[in-house]
Amino acid sequence: MCIRDRARPCPFYILDEVEAALDNENIARFLELIRRFSDRAQFIIVTHQNLTMDAADVLYGVSMGGDGVTKVISRKLPRDNPLEEVVLEAD
Repeated sequence: MCIRDRARPCPFYILDEVEAALDNENIARFLELIRRFSDRAQFIIVTHQNLTMDAADVLYGVSMGGDGVTKVISRKLPRDNPLEEVVLEAD
């Protein structure tokens, strides 16, 4: 991803559970890479990892009610430097 971004940058990337098998230390490294490139592109990351969700600027989720109707839920996370908090938790 890093090399491709320099050769042919994209405005956004979609990453689907790419960090699913990583431990917390390696998730923190992954998030550091994401943060490094976030000034040039946006990242849409599909994840179930708490550390990745904690580092997000905005979370989107899909929920299904008892009537079977789905709805999209979004939350903006107001933080100055979310990666700093995640790295501290991973140690």
